[in-house]
Amino acid sequence: MSGSTVCLLNDSFPPLIDGVSNAVVNYAAELNRSGKEAFVVTPENPEADDSRFDYQVIRYPGIDLRKSVGYVAGNPFSSEVLGTLKEKNIGIFHSHCPFASTVMARSLRAVIDAPLVMTYHTKFDIDISRAVGLKMVQDGVLSALVDNISACDEIWAVSDGAGKNLRSIGYKGDYIVMPNGVDVPKRRLSEERTLELTAGYDIPEGVPVFLFVGRLMWYKGLKIIIDALGALRSQDIDFRMIFGGGGGDSDEVKSYVQSRGLSGRIFFTGPIYDREELCAWYCRADLFLFPSTFDTNGLVVREAAACSLASVLIKGSCAAEGVENRRNGFLIEESSASLAVLLARICDDKSLMRRVGKTAEDELYLSWEDSVARASRRYEVVMENYARGLYERPLHASDELFRLSGDFLDLLAEFRNIRRSMKSAVNAVNENMERYM
Repeated sequence: MSGSTVCLLNDSFPPLIDGVSNAVVNYAAELNRSGKEAFVVTPENPEADDSRFDYQVIRYPGIDLRKSVGYVAGNPFSSEVLGTLKEKNIGIFHSHCPFASTVMARSLRAVIDAPLVMTYHTKFDIDISRAVGLKMVQDGVLSALVDNISACDEIWAVSDGAGKNLRSIGYKGDYIVMPNGVDVPKRRLSEERTLELTAGYDIPEGVPVFLFVGRLMWYKGLKIIIDALGALRSQDIDFRMIFGGGGGDSDEVKSYVQSRGLSGRIFFTGPIYDREELCAWYCRADLFLFPSTFDTNGLVVREAAACSLASVLIKGSCAAEGVENRRNGFLIEESSASLAVLLARICDDKSLMRRVGKTAEDELYLSWEDSVARASRRYEVVMENYARGLYERPLHASDELFRLSGDFLDLLAEFRNIRRSMKSAVNAVNENMERYM
């Protein structure tokens, strides 16, 4: 093994937007910006425009399942992609999804001699339980998932809580905590620019503004927010709440807000793609409400901190790692009553919220530049350990299958190359014949 190029793999990538695709985008950008060569391997998407990226994006065949599950499911056994990647000087594979991307990486590793790192980003047991009804089937999917993860050379978790979740589903190996960064720079927009970018909503001057940014899914703690705000209204406490984002539960969330009689105080912006507009909302808000126990890293908490905005988090959640109550954030129990009590106490104390927000900026913020620089240094250690034969993975029943599939894909790739060469040779002969006839 002598390569140095980083091959990043993930099942989702723009135009599909989620926290993990955002991580891959920034990994690729920062690695190339720092002088390393990196490229992305991801499923085809009919709406993709990869020309906007300053690095190569290699697409492989996929099945469009966006209407049912919101993603494009890739076929990880692609001989054409293998033929392309064999020409690369790959030093390490880095998968950001334990499904198709890691399956593909394992097949590639069987042919291209390079180590495989996998980052565990999210609590897949929750996603699987939502997608699969039968407990027996859920257990089978989780078992296959853990087998796939365990076959990697090194596992990274985006937080200690993510690592503990990984252990809870049956993974018994080691992991390294490698937190993600954010692409919102440290800054506060001018008041004039902030008001310009957040115009169009009934937000009276002096009224406390609360903000949530993320997918509108009930498991993000959205009911806690709405019920707490209902309690504030019953106490005649005025406020405005902004939900930024979209998601599968968005229609239900909006209906629930309406049923609680909060439509005049709670507004939905839809997904916010423009980073300056997002920064403007962080600057416009007085508190960021994120009562989620689902998220493993809470990147939006660091985004808020970039704009000196303090977050309200569930005590003991992954998003609350590193947060000390009333110092660099606010911690509550996982209930609407706990959130309502906190908001009632502090929503008029803007000096406290600003002070806690500034400390959050100083202590919680992590840029992608710093995050990826740390990962890049670890790549070097992983490649050295791999070259020295220090990774002793336990044997898995699927290992032989992946070795055989890798060999088979390699043969198919060689056959494709031979066929192309023969076709080129035939075309050249035909051209010469036409020239002399």
